[in-house]
Amino acid sequence: MPVVAGTVSSQDVPIYLRGIGTVIAYNTDIVRSQIQGELTQIAFTEGKAVHAGDLLAQIDPRPFQAQLDQVTSTRDRDQAQLTNALANLGRYTQLASKGYATPQLLDTQKAQVAQLQNAVKSDDALIEQAQVQLGYTRLTSPISGITGVRQVDVGNIIHPSDPNGLVVVTQIEPISLIFTLPETDLPQIQQQMAASRTPLKVLAYSQDDKIQLDVGKVDLINNEILQTTGAVQLKAEFPNTAHRLWPGELVNARLLLDTRKNGLTVPAGAVQQGQQGFYAYVIKPDNTVEARTITVGQTSNGQALIDSGLAANERVVVDGQYKLQPGSHVTILHGKAAAEAAAQSAQQIAIP
Repeated sequence: MPVVAGTVSSQDVPIYLRGIGTVIAYNTDIVRSQIQGELTQIAFTEGKAVHAGDLLAQIDPRPFQAQLDQVTSTRDRDQAQLTNALANLGRYTQLASKGYATPQLLDTQKAQVAQLQNAVKSDDALIEQAQVQLGYTRLTSPISGITGVRQVDVGNIIHPSDPNGLVVVTQIEPISLIFTLPETDLPQIQQQMAASRTPLKVLAYSQDDKIQLDVGKVDLINNEILQTTGAVQLKAEFPNTAHRLWPGELVNARLLLDTRKNGLTVPAGAVQQGQQGFYAYVIKPDNTVEARTITVGQTSNGQALIDSGLAANERVVVDGQYKLQPGSHVTILHGKAAAEAAAQSAQQIAIP
């Protein structure tokens, strides 16, 4: 029987726990105005990156500048009156020491000075408040991130009560991933985290498991098991410098639990499943095959990790098992013939 063969290899094999997770933005801020006014300028482009402190929009500052000028002039007037009152207090004090001014006159002047000093303090507070209000006319980004869709156009009146604000800024560097694993995996994870001096590594893959999106680390394990699903939630952080992870995206997560030293691996196609469990056809030196029961630790990237049943450098049948029985003689295909046999087998398996 013509078959495609593979060899049992010995190598360091990473042990993964697989789960499904959702990408969560590290920070999401709705930029809202704290004052009411006319929007005179939009300084950002939708969907583009902004940095913390960048100007996003400008509200007409003229009414707030006028208010600041008014309270500033009031403070200057009160300051001038205070200067005059202090000068009079100095003169009255000299006259009182010589007996030319009554104590009542001196006390009245002291009270007037104290009154004007407090008036100046109140004016300073009003100036600070007006400066804060004037500063609110510049809407800036509170974080570094990506802007969303603009909610208010130039020329409209923006209000603090607008539910959608001006725009949403989402931080995606770094970014978080919340994924779940069966609660039965929790003891292994806790044991490995206690033994390891570094956070466990997490790999994020696309939903079809073909593209590795980013590599991150475990931040935390949630403090309770989800009773509805019997799963435990984990949160991982990714640098996401290439922006491959996007908020709300559904991805496959692989938690690197450990690395098996000198682990035995075979192509995943060599593993068959029967009534007694997993088995593989082993090619003996005389080119006959025997069915051997095996134990599979995991299957990842087209390779199956074998816990028991096979030895290094043994040959196994990778394709063509459906024609075999224990003791069958086989001819091992190579090159183009092996590829064609594998393609034909895949086509036959697909036919119901």
